[in-house]
Amino acid sequence: MHKGLELIDYLVFLIYFVVVAGYGYWIYQKKKSKEASSTDFFLAEGSLTWWAIGASMIASNISAEQFIGMAGNGYKMGLAISTYEWMAAATLIIVAVFFMPIYLKNKIFTMPQFLKQRYNSTVSTIMAVFWLILYVVVNLTSILYLGALAVSTISGLDFTLCMWGLAIFAVIITLGGMKVIGFTDVIQVFFLILGGLCTTYLALTLVSDQFGSQGAMEGLSHIFNKADDHFHMILKRDNPNFTSLPGLTVLVGGMWIVNLNYWGCNQYITQRALGASLPVAREGLLFAGFLKLLMPIIVVLPGIAAYVLHANGMFQQEMLGADGTVNADHAYPVLLNLLTPGLKGLSFAALTAAIVASLAGKANSISTIFTLDIYQKFFNKEASEEQLVKTGRIVIVIAMVLAILISPYLGIDKKGGFDFIQEMTGYVSPGIFAVFLLGFFWKRANSAGAMAATIGSVVISLVLKDLPEMTGMYDTVFYSSFLDGEGHHIIPFLDRMGLTFLICVLMMVVLGLADSSTKDGEKALKIDASMFKTNTTFAVGASVIIAILVVLYTVFW
Repeated sequence: MHKGLELIDYLVFLIYFVVVAGYGYWIYQKKKSKEASSTDFFLAEGSLTWWAIGASMIASNISAEQFIGMAGNGYKMGLAISTYEWMAAATLIIVAVFFMPIYLKNKIFTMPQFLKQRYNSTVSTIMAVFWLILYVVVNLTSILYLGALAVSTISGLDFTLCMWGLAIFAVIITLGGMKVIGFTDVIQVFFLILGGLCTTYLALTLVSDQFGSQGAMEGLSHIFNKADDHFHMILKRDNPNFTSLPGLTVLVGGMWIVNLNYWGCNQYITQRALGASLPVAREGLLFAGFLKLLMPIIVVLPGIAAYVLHANGMFQQEMLGADGTVNADHAYPVLLNLLTPGLKGLSFAALTAAIVASLAGKANSISTIFTLDIYQKFFNKEASEEQLVKTGRIVIVIAMVLAILISPYLGIDKKGGFDFIQEMTGYVSPGIFAVFLLGFFWKRANSAGAMAATIGSVVISLVLKDLPEMTGMYDTVFYSSFLDGEGHHIIPFLDRMGLTFLICVLMMVVLGLADSSTKDGEKALKIDASMFKTNTTFAVGASVIIAILVVLYTVFW
């Protein structure tokens, strides 16, 4: 197995870099002649097409934690991990139909702005600061660290050099604003999908060759036969991975909270559509939903293929971690190192595209929240458009440098990037989603309830995590606990999120009903039934996605 890149791989990567950077510079120069506008810089107001919105959402969402972490989970637990991708496709439809018209009708451009408009300035400021910390300390650092680790492993280049290189590349794109990010993300997604499919094809043909046949489809058939236990979407209680994906919870429980919060209440994602008209925004989300259906083929199937190959005697040394045991996260890099020169460069470009696009999107969201919800609000209320854009660019650079400096000290490599991000955000996402959901659709939701849910989410999540061990109550009418890898009884992560969300909603309802001043709903948003009507094209597309999901879950139940 040859590790590192050859000359042709570097040439392919150079072509990718020149195309992305050149196209981004061309877009930047086209809009440079116009007067600096904060809405254009942060939201690309009115200029992103539906395909740019959808592609940008996926490019920002798919990164090293998917390519490396989700492929590793494919190796360990199989197709079931695809529920994060396929349930996201259904979630995007819900966000497009119900969330997006509320944001656009009420002229909401940032998530803290929504909280200020619907509740009060205190709730808005607290959440703005929290989101900044979360985005820098958890998301940006994880993407950068895992991305550099993956790029370093595949290319043989120094880890620190890879980290700085990825950061600089992302900053170059981000400094051009959301319009540059949105349209260059289309190219990023092209490389991401093409390179990802090449790796999947290689993995399947390797399986085919290993069992004396030829062709990717034969390889797929062998995977179905040799790893039948890896093709079940709903895990049973005796499955060792049940605590990660507890049965029907992925269909009717906490998985909805994960996805609805991420795709509907997350500045990082919704920002792409907030500058568009409602029809364009909806079409963009629908396009993202179709792309989501494709992602498991790119990131999960290679992991399952690596499992079959390893079980049949291949990669015995390559799959070992530093402690001498099998490290599932090695599955994707091991496969990439088997690609022929040229194809390896293409797949390397795909991985880099995923990382850089995610870094650029996250950095832009950090810049947007700080500039519009902190800087303009507290430090310079009379800031000009030019000052806002300049501040946004400075924040982008500072955030990226901070991420580089602190990422090696967070233990991301020990926890695993995908699990690290899910667990950290899982402490707060139930409360945030409760605040947004009731803020949208219940007039009596008030600021006291929003504060209680926001802070209470963290406290409740921490308590529930250790509740079985503290009380000795391992199975109750409300939850069932299971032993984790360290022998402790825990409530599965997704079940814990579901319970926390219900408690947060209950707190908000009680505090809302107890406050007579909220009866008139003076803080309620503008909502009417006509907002949620969709056109025929969207309805047909959404129906196709739902039909595909029904078939997938039926076949792979």
